[in-house]
Amino acid sequence: MTSNISAPPTGPRPPAHARRSSDRPSPRPRRTPSGTPRITLRRLARGLGTVLLCLGTVLFVLPFLFTVVTSLRTAADVARSPLGIPHSLTLKNFTNAFSQIHYGSSTLNTLLITGLSCVAVTVIGSLAAYPLARITQHWSTTVYRLFILGTSVPVFVVVAPLYLLMRDLNLLDTYAGVVFIYTALNLPVAVFFYTSFIRSIPGDLEEAAALDGCGALRTFFTIILPLLRPVTSTLLTFISLQIWNDLLVPLVFLQDPGKRTVMVNAYSFIDPHTVQPTTLFPAALLGVLPLLFIFVFLQRQVVAGMSAGAVKS
Repeated sequence: MTSNISAPPTGPRPPAHARRSSDRPSPRPRRTPSGTPRITLRRLARGLGTVLLCLGTVLFVLPFLFTVVTSLRTAADVARSPLGIPHSLTLKNFTNAFSQIHYGSSTLNTLLITGLSCVAVTVIGSLAAYPLARITQHWSTTVYRLFILGTSVPVFVVVAPLYLLMRDLNLLDTYAGVVFIYTALNLPVAVFFYTSFIRSIPGDLEEAAALDGCGALRTFFTIILPLLRPVTSTLLTFISLQIWNDLLVPLVFLQDPGKRTVMVNAYSFIDPHTVQPTTLFPAALLGVLPLLFIFVFLQRQVVAGMSAGAVKS
């Protein structure tokens, strides 16, 4: 009688862990109560976030692109189709604006006022913030709150008192008067920036400097001030933007046309009845051009200053 029992396979057997893994069913994506996989919902959320981010970027960049394109168009082309596709481009608008706003002298005036104001705000603000950050008493807390309260006072409220004060001090139509005004207006912001940053610096550094014989001023200038570089870059960028783009203070306190800033001369093209975009837009772009270079050079320090203190050690 022949046997029907077949011979066992002679090939190599797969390992046990391979057999166990192959026997398991493939994992299925978890589903929400509505039956939609969670992976699909995550992909939809990421795609929606990307679309919203791109839309916000386009809405932010579109006015700037419109200003640049309009500045390069001729007046007849803009009058024919203000929002249409340009048919001819020219650089004559920039050359005319450059000569009409006296770009060289007005830019030097703005650089002088901005630079002196930033230096004064940095020095006075850091020196005022150092004791406010280290002395824990009632009077220091009260003074700090008064500085914070000063950040909420709009400049329009103090224009008339400042004008009378500058007149009595014989500082009207002078660079010194404008620098004093900008220093006083931006000092509360500087104290707020520096006080918050100095409080995050360990006090052990100052104790070690005191053991070496350093006084308070020497400790500040040799230990604390070099550590304030990131927040100083952020503060200087913030203040420079405000001073450079400001129109009210130079317009009120500088009557001499040769001392006015670039923004005052640029916005002098605005007429109460008509506005010529081929003249105004090139002047505005020339006015903000130095700010673009300043931000490009200080971009790394600005980002470092904004992120400083975000992670505790």
